[in-house]
Amino acid sequence: MAKRNIREGLREEEKRPVNRETISQMMAIFRFALPYKGWFIFGLIALLFSSGTMLAFPYLAGELLDVANGVPVPYFNSIAQVALALIGVLFLQGIFSFTRVYTFALVTERSLADLRKAVYEKLVRLSLTFFDNHRIGELMSRITSDVGTLAETFGLTLAELLRQFATLIFGSAIILVLAPRLTGFMLLTFPVLVLIALVFGKFIRKMSRKSQDKLAEANVVVEESLQSITVVKAFTNEEFETNRYGKALEEVVNVSIKTARFRGLFISFIIFALFGGIVAVGWYGASLVASHSITVGELFSFVFYTSFIGASIAGLGDNYTQLQRAIGASERLREILNEPTEFDEAVLSANGSVLNKGVVKPTSFKPAFRVNGKIDFRKVSFSYPTRKDVEVLKELDFSIAPGEKVALVGRSGSGKSTIINLLMRFYEPDSGGIYADDIAIADINLAGYRRNVGIVPQEVILFGGSIRDNIAYAKPGATLEEVQEAARQANALEFIETFPDKFDTLVGERGVKLSGGQRQRIAIARAILKDPAVLILDEATSSLDVHSEVLVQQALEKLMEGRTSIIIAHRLSTIKKVDRIFVIQEGRLAEMGSHAELTQVDNGIYSNLLKLQLT
Repeated sequence: MAKRNIREGLREEEKRPVNRETISQMMAIFRFALPYKGWFIFGLIALLFSSGTMLAFPYLAGELLDVANGVPVPYFNSIAQVALALIGVLFLQGIFSFTRVYTFALVTERSLADLRKAVYEKLVRLSLTFFDNHRIGELMSRITSDVGTLAETFGLTLAELLRQFATLIFGSAIILVLAPRLTGFMLLTFPVLVLIALVFGKFIRKMSRKSQDKLAEANVVVEESLQSITVVKAFTNEEFETNRYGKALEEVVNVSIKTARFRGLFISFIIFALFGGIVAVGWYGASLVASHSITVGELFSFVFYTSFIGASIAGLGDNYTQLQRAIGASERLREILNEPTEFDEAVLSANGSVLNKGVVKPTSFKPAFRVNGKIDFRKVSFSYPTRKDVEVLKELDFSIAPGEKVALVGRSGSGKSTIINLLMRFYEPDSGGIYADDIAIADINLAGYRRNVGIVPQEVILFGGSIRDNIAYAKPGATLEEVQEAARQANALEFIETFPDKFDTLVGERGVKLSGGQRQRIAIARAILKDPAVLILDEATSSLDVHSEVLVQQALEKLMEGRTSIIIAHRLSTIKKVDRIFVIQEGRLAEMGSHAELTQVDNGIYSNLLKLQLT
């Protein structure tokens, strides 16, 4: 049901009122088309000429009949002349239509490629707070579905709307001049039919949406059961899930049949009313021909023009709906484009913290520099933006010397990962400060600061390219020799050389073609190539077999040489050799010392944790 509510929310979000404000907001996206405005104007001109030549066709078709009936017409003396004129109109129509389609497609594809790039560029520069509040699937939808909606709108809908309005306005003026009495009769009948059809059609669309909702609920059953297929099988609930899906499908069938019943009535009404109206107009037109008020050619032209106008009116509804979708899509894309980037938030945070201390507001960040590795947390308090009521860190104080190896120990939820997140500047502290070489990291250029920090996570995420690409990700443009040396130091060269493609071996999505130990060593090689001053190890050997753990541990020891190293440890046996151990409890530094010192503390947190793991 929650997923259904989300879908309903998104559908409601799509339907935006079409007014001056929303149109102007959508047009703001048009700035991406400005570099191609020359082509766009050329396409508009082609569109106007295309509409003009098409409106000439019914008139010439009527002239053809009048010439055939011997009625004198201006400009033409024979059927062949009119036929040649019709062929000439169709030829010009083809040229103008091709030009319009090509130029609009060129402008649309290039401008929306720029838009996609701008949205993606903004997304990768947004803070983790933004991603905490938005689902990845939703963001993927923005860059695919929403941009696709705008592509359809800019490439087809706007052109069709312009063509339809031109046909409606100029076509109505032509038939009013061509057959004023017949036009007046038509205006007395067709608007009523159109109004009834619109009301009935709105009801049918509402029923169709209800049918789609029921189908979505049925799909949720499939999605949930397949995602949890091991649970279904473990509890032998295959029949239960089948019955649940069957009941959902029964509701879909009932609603769909009810919708089909009303749709059938609607179609029957449309056929009767539409063709009845055509019969009425035809009867009155034939009466005017019989009384010599108009010619057969004029009646034929009138019917042709009326068909064009009717088609334009019929298409306005779909194009109006598409325009509503485009407005909703443009609003959502503009929300992303208007989000402050991580750098913008860092500026605000730095300025805010300085102002709170009553110091002069800084005009710029300190330039990037190589830090020595001294790290200080000074009365740091922090709550995640999505959980402001839960204080994770509480006036945390500690200092790490350059080149020192420190382990963070504590129960799950004590704040260890939060310390790393703040050190990486994924978030900014609520109060207090974090310092690198006695300089507040909030005052250092964000990208420059992060170049000083390397991380080897517990769950290594590799990209779907080659081994070389993944190692070189730490240093774009690195030579093959540099990549090989990093792999050698990480004890990864041995297994890489066994692959037929060696460093060009594709690792698969998220590195699935490599074992856990191999992925860890690739991550270590990546960190070695980055050459960070501060190294973070998030339990990098926790899920490895004994052989892989030995190789990874050797690589980690090489990596930690001469660097400030912070290790998040769950298995306390892996941190006996570190310089100091920080025991974190409920967001505070509860104990601090070496392994030997902390094991001597009676009833200490660390000694108790160690005893639990040894028993």
